[in-house]
Amino acid sequence: MSINYILKRLFWALPTLFGVAVVVFVLMRVVPGDPIAMMLPPGATADDVGRLRALYGLDAPIAKQFVVWMGEVLRGNFGTSISLRDGVVSLVLGRLPATLELVIVAVVAACALAAVAAVGAVYFRGRWPELVVDGATGLVLAIPDFLWGLLFVLVLGVLLPVLPISGRIDPTLDFDPATGFYLAEALVRLRWMHILLPSLALALPLAATLTRVLKGSLIDAMNQDYVTLVRVKGYSRARTLWRVALRNALIPTVTLTGVQFSFLIGGTVLIEYIFSYPGIGNLAIAAVNQRDLPLIQGLVLTFAVLFILTNLIVDMAYSVLNPKVRQA
Repeated sequence: MSINYILKRLFWALPTLFGVAVVVFVLMRVVPGDPIAMMLPPGATADDVGRLRALYGLDAPIAKQFVVWMGEVLRGNFGTSISLRDGVVSLVLGRLPATLELVIVAVVAACALAAVAAVGAVYFRGRWPELVVDGATGLVLAIPDFLWGLLFVLVLGVLLPVLPISGRIDPTLDFDPATGFYLAEALVRLRWMHILLPSLALALPLAATLTRVLKGSLIDAMNQDYVTLVRVKGYSRARTLWRVALRNALIPTVTLTGVQFSFLIGGTVLIEYIFSYPGIGNLAIAAVNQRDLPLIQGLVLTFAVLFILTNLIVDMAYSVLNPKVRQA
């Protein structure tokens, strides 16, 4: 994959981001609710409302509001949060590392679980371990991630309080991170337990989906001629699965993982709310509840950028795994 191709993809992502910006901007102005009215006390006069609307530029026509806002966005200014009275960029950047950590840990855990389960099911094909894997994946897929989160809170946080169920780090700890990525520093300081339950709640449904896809790909790979040739050379079944078949079976799995990574970023909203996890999902809920237009717009554009970058990274990984795509 050449640099020109990557630059071309990034260039054509600009119309997509512009379309997302137009849609979210218009929707936020036509849905019921007035963010200014929510900021003022019940006894506020019409003049008070008018002055505050003028302060935030909400008294102008929608088209003019959009032009002004887009001009500021192109200069890197996404506005000021109406409810939190802070810059949208600083708010999003302050919460984004927490969400990225949560999603990355969930994806890594899901991939590890899926690899072990799928290889085990194929290795013991036609025997009871395969039936256990198939039954477990069906059960896990039947329960959404937010319900897994509630079950973890109830069982491991209330009935058997063995793991923390809220926050990003223990508030009683003297922990002063130097960066926004708490997990990286907490791993060094052995203070990472708070991310276990929320990441596991996100990882389980994804692991079940990946297990089914990877298992099917492994079965197809094991029936190929090159695998038969490797077995004739003396490779054991386990070594063939892990060293030969798995590499070729990863191609569709990597694609699915990339798509699911984008969905997981949006899916963290409920999980972060359940576990009081301070990421952009929790920030999005607060912004919607407060009808915080600048913050909602900034968050939606952030999700769009993450989705585009994730798809680009997946395409790059796909070209590495598939020589035909790399040569093309």
